[in-house]
Formats: sequence, C-alpha cells, structure tokens
Amino acid sequence: NHATANFEYGLSITSFGEYEKAKEYIETAQAIADNKELLGDDELGDLAKEELLELEPKLSKIEEDIKVLMIPSDPNDDKNIYLELRAGAGGDEAALFVADLFKMYIRYAEIMGWKVEIVSSSDGTAGGYKEIIAILKGEGVYSQLKYEAGVHRVQRVPDTETQGRVHTSAITVAVIPEVDDVEVD
Repeated sequence: NHATANFEYGLSITSFGEYEKAKEYIETAQAIADNKELLGDDELGDLAKEELLELEPKLSKIEEDIKVLMIPSDPNDDKNIYLELRAGAGGDEAALFVADLFKMYIRYAEIMGWKVEIVSSSDGTAGGYKEIIAILKGEGVYSQLKYEAGVHRVQRVPDTETQGRVHTSAITVAVIPEVDDVEVD
C-alpha cells in the first residue's frame, strides 16, 4: 500500500524507492541553491564552488534514476515463460550452439531458483538441438529473460570443423509469457 506524495518540485511519488530518490533530489537541489548563494562570500566562495562541481552532476544522475523508477512495469514481468530456441543458419554448428545456449539458460535458472520443464525437443544430426522448447517457472522469470528474445549469433571454430576455419551460426530465441487461463464460448 503506497501513498502518493507530491513535492514542490513537481514529483509524484508512488513507491518507497521513488520516495527515497525524491528526498535525495530535494536535498541535493537545496544544497545547490545554498551553495550558489555562498559564491559571492569571500571565505566560503571557493568551498561552495568546489561543492557545486560535485552536486550538479549528482543532481542530473538522480533525475535519471527517478525517471527509470517511474517507468511502469510490464504486466507480464511476474509470469512464467515458454523459452524456444531454434537453429538457424549454420547447420550442425547452429544446433550445437542451441545446446550451448540452452545449457546457459538452465544454469541461470538454477542460480535463480527457477524450475525448468522441457516441453519438446528435436535433436540435431551431429548433436545439439534443431529446436528445443521449455517452460521456466519461478519468480520474475519474464522480467529477467524478456530481452533475450531475438537472433543470437556465434563466430567460432566449431567441433564440426576439421581445418580450423571460423564459422558463423545463428539461432532464434523466443521468450513468450505464459497466458492466463481464459474461458472461450
């Protein structure tokens, strides 16, 4: 239960993190104003000038932090996902890359305490997978993996290469949030 607070600087605060940043922003803005008043002072002018050099960039950084905090969260962030990896250009090497990348996602899921269930897979001719689909279940899975979707490319000397040449292979990764149950008439 978050109360909304409005400050004289035009900030509308809805969470504790935003409140703390807004408070820091107001304190920094006030310190800048106080130091600008002291610039003409013979004794404290130099000290105020030095402090302003630190405070003004800090204020810009706090503004950026507040902007990020105020971005609305994706409604799917807490959902489980279907993770689909498919070999693309690169033949057998792409299938091996699918296996390598899938192992990476499984290890990350283990670290995060998520559950992984393989839904379907299609093996490659020289190992790896032509395609693999899994469900990842846990807290905040979609929020952590939603930006993994897209084409992934690897350039390396693969196990399938006999003359040491570098090959380029690509695979596609789809990250699909699990949908809520709905009734259809």
